Amino acid sequence: MFSKACEYGIKAIIYIASQSMLERRVKIGEVVEHIDSPEAFTAKIVGALVKENIVQSVTGPYGGFYIDKYQMGQITMIDIVTAIDGDSIFNGCGLGLKDCDAEQPCPMHSKFVKVRADLKSMLNSTSIFELAEGLKSGKSTLMR
Repeated sequence: MFSKACEYGIKAIIYIASQSMLERRVKIGEVVEHIDSPEAFTAKIVGALVKENIVQSVTGPYGGFYIDKYQMGQITMIDIVTAIDGDSIFNGCGLGLKDCDAEQPCPMHSKFVKVRADLKSMLNSTSIFELAEGLKSGKSTLMR
């Protein structure tokens, strides 16, 4: 459903947030080790999230990536998805047609409208704090 970049970005954010709850900054090597992702690609994605002010970065020997604890509850999944993939998941034709709308729908148009609305609602209502809590408590995992 999401691009590979977005999948890695979401997992990286959840891991960084879970460590930020413990007042830890993490280096990119630690992130990729815990989410099983390629280092250079993940570094590029996390760098883009730093530019979007979703993740903070401190350089130096005691540096690393972190998310402000007070900001975690305000950052939602839709912030991550749109920062990485834009809003393409909410627009365009589900079958890839150039022109698809309510006036000239593809066979799947009406079904995609509902799915996209549900997805957007879920992404808007799910905070990074909520997902990081699940990881921290052991109720969820980022690797299998």
